Amino acid sequence: MSPEADAVQTDAIQTGAAQTGAVQTGADTGLAQVLDANGKLLPDAVLPDATPERLLELYRTMVLMRAIDKRLEGLQRMGRIGFFGSARGQEAAVVGSGGALAPDDWVFPALRENAIMLLRGFPLSRYFAHMFGNTHDVLKGRMQPMHFAGRQVNQVSWSSTIATQLPHAVGAAYAMKLKGDPHVAMGFIGDGGTSEPDFHAALNFAAVWHAPAVLICQNNQWAISVPSSKQTASETFAIKARAYGMPGIRVDGNDLLAVLREVTAAVERARRGEGPSFLELVTFRLGGHSSADDPTRYRSDSEVEHWLKLCPLNRFRTYLEDAGHWDEARQTALEAELREEINAAVKEAEQATLPPPVSMTEDVYSVDPPALCEQRENLLRELAEK
Repeated sequence: MSPEADAVQTDAIQTGAAQTGAVQTGADTGLAQVLDANGKLLPDAVLPDATPERLLELYRTMVLMRAIDKRLEGLQRMGRIGFFGSARGQEAAVVGSGGALAPDDWVFPALRENAIMLLRGFPLSRYFAHMFGNTHDVLKGRMQPMHFAGRQVNQVSWSSTIATQLPHAVGAAYAMKLKGDPHVAMGFIGDGGTSEPDFHAALNFAAVWHAPAVLICQNNQWAISVPSSKQTASETFAIKARAYGMPGIRVDGNDLLAVLREVTAAVERARRGEGPSFLELVTFRLGGHSSADDPTRYRSDSEVEHWLKLCPLNRFRTYLEDAGHWDEARQTALEAELREEINAAVKEAEQATLPPPVSMTEDVYSVDPPALCEQRENLLRELAEK
């Protein structure tokens, strides 16, 4: 790698990530990488153990993730959905993490990790149906948009109460350990969530209980309008793991190969009974915090341009092309294929009806108590009178 490329890569990834300007040393302060800023293999790079077919599957999911983001933005602007949270720019962090899991492992996401469901086989039409909140949604329209869950892919919905999903992940992991299940729970959080008490409780319990948990911080540099530099005085977020007695690993979150390698190692460590790990994936949110946010109010265009040079899709595509696994014709065909899939999924999802009001009383108890039965009857009576 040339000195010029090295400088671009280091400067861009460290922006907003090295909070104190201290010398970066150790696994939890260094940055695990496989690719340079231009998508070229670094000298002596250690590749993850993945077949070309698996890497192409991960790339397809990354491209799908970007395409879904664009479609959701259009649907929201047209008023067909109410809200969405962009994950543009964070595709490698999300897909690389999900790619490290086995089918029976559990996922406890935050706002931007839901493409893991698609990687694990969740139907695309039901994914969009959740955004419409209708009867085709497996959650039956009971959660606000972006709170995806699916039992068939072992994903639990987050609650919007920042960081609560981490104690849930640790609790599930501890239950797996007690039951002797050889599974792992993966919990996600943003950089802003590390300031919440639930973050500290989760890491402490995970380490004390030696739970098979992998806890991941997507450090996308901004907790809505609060930059990472004002979120913590620690050198990094990964270094916080030291206080709780677990490994802390800091990874280039825009490098799919590095994310897959490091998260896989943490998952395998947990599955062997060696306890939890905490990973900081250094990435960048190219869009707003949500469709209700205007990021131009608090960050500069130059910062965004800085990180565009590290686009995770471009970097990984360059690697695939250099390895002879991809070319422009395949890219064009993939984009056309995904447009057709998304169009069909949106059409199918949007045609479903809204859930009836009485459905609010369903799925609450395994055996409905008399009070709930009475409430249901009262509701049905009121609806019949209208």
